[in-house]
Amino acid sequence: MKAHKLLTTAGIGALMFGMSTAAYSDNWRYAHEEYEGDVQDVFAVAFKEYIEENSDHSVQIYRFGELGESDDIMEQTQNGILQFVNQSPGFTGALIPAAQIFFIPYLMPTDMDTVLEFFDESKAINEMFPELYAEHGLKLLQMYPEGEMVVTADEPITEPADFDNKKIRVMTNPLLAETYNAFGATATPLPWGEVYGGLQTGIIDGQENPIFWIESGGLYEVSPHLTFTGHGWFTTAMMANLDFYQGLSDEDQQLVQDAADAAYDHTIEHIQGLAEESLAKIQEASDEVTVTRLTDEQIQAFKERAPQVEEKFLEMTGEDGAALLEQFKEDLEAVEQDQG
Repeated sequence: MKAHKLLTTAGIGALMFGMSTAAYSDNWRYAHEEYEGDVQDVFAVAFKEYIEENSDHSVQIYRFGELGESDDIMEQTQNGILQFVNQSPGFTGALIPAAQIFFIPYLMPTDMDTVLEFFDESKAINEMFPELYAEHGLKLLQMYPEGEMVVTADEPITEPADFDNKKIRVMTNPLLAETYNAFGATATPLPWGEVYGGLQTGIIDGQENPIFWIESGGLYEVSPHLTFTGHGWFTTAMMANLDFYQGLSDEDQQLVQDAADAAYDHTIEHIQGLAEESLAKIQEASDEVTVTRLTDEQIQAFKERAPQVEEKFLEMTGEDGAALLEQFKEDLEAVEQDQG
């Protein structure tokens, strides 16, 4: 398991040095939620390289734990300490409830071609989400998928009954908790830094993440039974502090958007085949790992529990959520017809 480097007083001091001119500095700070070489890091590095190759600006990347947990880096971005942040809706959901839409199970397809076309073409993602993020002082630059969600547990999962009395770790996200409660588990919110130890000591019995993150974080070592439930994809978002972005020249705003677009293209290429590679690494590293891929009939038993999560989403988000969900479904239908 990779060591977690927590934010120290000295680290805060270094970060704050010269912050009075941060918005106008040519040294931009960018934090994300993952380790070196993981998907968000691949995106960040591609963004950094584009900026530095096409301008005099530089970008400093901060990885998981260097500036705290996900909530910490979001707060630092909203306060202008960081110029850029990558955070998944799993954590942003507390700030922007409608962002939890990605956690309605079985709303999103799991076929990669369909998912990628949806992200490219969706009006909900490309027009509606930027407005929602702007209301909270954030410029949404990209939303992108990282991988299909996979459940790991202390035994294989094939039906909702298998979740009985299971404490499944979820991100600090009310709707995700509702999903696992609907599946029959006891949803247990935990920050990422406590997950490995929680699985190791039995405080929690399982968790969900994309397969590359299960491999990267070594979760299979303490939670060896992997189940592909087909319930959704892990999605993330790259944002800028809105005041910082609006204070840039037109030229630099275009530079930032072009860099985000280039990073998106590079990252989408990177995730092609990543899940298969990561699973192969896991199976090579451990003889204890089992892999269960639910059949259509088995998936149906879980799908039947999804409507109550959708109802909870609408209850949490009101008219904004209802409009977003309607557009989401229209966009998905259009993409699926195109794919068909």
